[in-house]
Parts: sequence; C-alpha cells; structure tokens
Amino acid sequence: MQKIVFSLILILGATHLSMSQTSEVVKDVKEFQKEINHEFASKKESPLSKEDRKKFKGLDFFPIDTNYHITAKFIRTPNQKPFKMATSGDRSPIYEKYGEAHFTLDSIEVVLEIYQSHDLRKTEEYKDYLFLPFTDKTNGEETYGGGRYIGLRIPENDQIVIDFNKAYNPYCAYSDKYSCPLVPRQNRILAYMRAGVKAYELTHH
Repeated sequence: MQKIVFSLILILGATHLSMSQTSEVVKDVKEFQKEINHEFASKKESPLSKEDRKKFKGLDFFPIDTNYHITAKFIRTPNQKPFKMATSGDRSPIYEKYGEAHFTLDSIEVVLEIYQSHDLRKTEEYKDYLFLPFTDKTNGEETYGGGRYIGLRIPENDQIVIDFNKAYNPYCAYSDKYSCPLVPRQNRILAYMRAGVKAYELTHH
C-alpha cells in the first residue's frame, strides 16, 4: 500500500490544555472509570467470575495524565478489504481498516491502525464506533500482556482525539471463557503508555 506522506505531526504535549479543558478531560476520564467499575461490579455485565466479583473493589488505574490525551492526525483509508480479525478463540469477526492515527510520543513517531466492526456498524448505537487495539512497553508487567483497547467514534475532520487514560483490558484478561481480538503487530507502540487500566491483580487485594 502506498505510504501517505504528510507534513503535520502532532506532538504529545504540544497542544497545551487550558485549566478548563484539563478539568473537563479529568472529569471525563473519572466518569469512564466509574462506568467500567460499575460494569465489573454488575452481576449481569461483569466478565468476572462470581467468586472474583464478590471480592471486587475496583479496577487499578494509572493516575490520570492529560499528556496521554492526544490529538492525532487522522487519515482515512477508504476501500479497504474486509478481513477476519484473529482472536484468542474460535471467533473470526469481520473488521475493516477505517483509518490511521499519526502522532509522536517520546520522540517516537507512532502510526496506529483503527478498525470498524462490520457487525457493530449495522447497529444504531455503534454505527460510528471505531476500535483501536494496541500494545506497548508496559505489557506483561504493569499492564495486561495481550495489550489493551480503546473505543473511538468516527471524527468529523482530519484529527482524532485518543485518550489513553481510557485504555481498557480485553475480557480475556479476566477470564479464559472469552474470545478477544488479538492486537495486530503493526499496532505496537515502542513506548510506555502508563495510562488507563493496569494489569488485573484482584487476588492480590
């Protein structure tokens, strides 16, 4: 595929947030944390076993850091061929590469592929939902070894906001009964993304 050359590289931390913007970002992340903890505590929604759910007091998060609230250059990649995404189980859900996010982190140029689920785009609630799976240097130590996910929405222009404070683990991090998409090797970030949900260590609480 022909590489798209662009002159604009948005650098992490280059766009300084005002006090009010910082406050809004922190508030938004706290709401995300509250919602995911509520889900995990819920008998109906939780991926945890009954035994683990009874012990559950909340997921372990990195401290909220607005430097990981990144505005990236977004390049759409139309006319992509649908493909079966590899998973940890027998499922082979159909995805399509929707675009790429370009930004710089710790002096490293990062390009991440962003995908769209063919099943979800048929629904009213998730028709504009995008899926960003990624791995980074924290995996296997501070975070889940298989990588993490971020949910996004289709942007209106050529920029996309990726808040790594909202990175979450696949359900496979909590139970082997789930089949989870495997992170494509091209979405490896060669930096430490110390933001979002940490490794699951309920048994240590």
